[in-house]
Amino acid sequence: MEMERYAEEHRVPIMQLPGIEGLLQILRVHKPEKILEVGSAIGYSAIRMAEALPCSSIVTIERDPERAEKAREYIATSDYQERIYLIEGDALEVKQDQLIFQQFDAIFIDAAKGQYRRFFDLYAPLLSEDGAIYCDNMYMHGMAVKDVNDIPRKNRTMIRKLKDFTQWILDHPDYHSALLPVGDGLLICTKK
Repeated sequence: MEMERYAEEHRVPIMQLPGIEGLLQILRVHKPEKILEVGSAIGYSAIRMAEALPCSSIVTIERDPERAEKAREYIATSDYQERIYLIEGDALEVKQDQLIFQQFDAIFIDAAKGQYRRFFDLYAPLLSEDGAIYCDNMYMHGMAVKDVNDIPRKNRTMIRKLKDFTQWILDHPDYHSALLPVGDGLLICTKK
């Protein structure tokens, strides 16, 4: 696929093939109509979700202007431009009225790994009663399962925050959560 080649050539992080295929299969069972994606990159997963879920609409947020522009191009040339809404901006600063929908059946978090707890806290109130929150890169290329001293110094704070978030959500009294060994680690959370 052209998007996969572009991502590889330009070092844009997109979901690994086993991860996206696993997520899409779970979403086919879940059948969400309204999806919020935090972290568009170049629009790869939004387009893949729109393709797999013909009855869904997707709101996706990207803060990097260059990536957002590339996402706009890919979305515009896809068959799904009527169902994918791109918001350019920091997901921690987006206003609720920019989101088009008041509730989402699925929230997919795939942005700054050290901010997962903040994204979760901000967007979980928008989750519908039977909705689910999905988080990618929970293993962070294997770093999240290593001792912090075995991780490059520049990544330690991010990995510590990701580990703290993982433990926090797995222990959360209001959510059923499971960490699946799919792709780079896929976390699924549903309300109790």
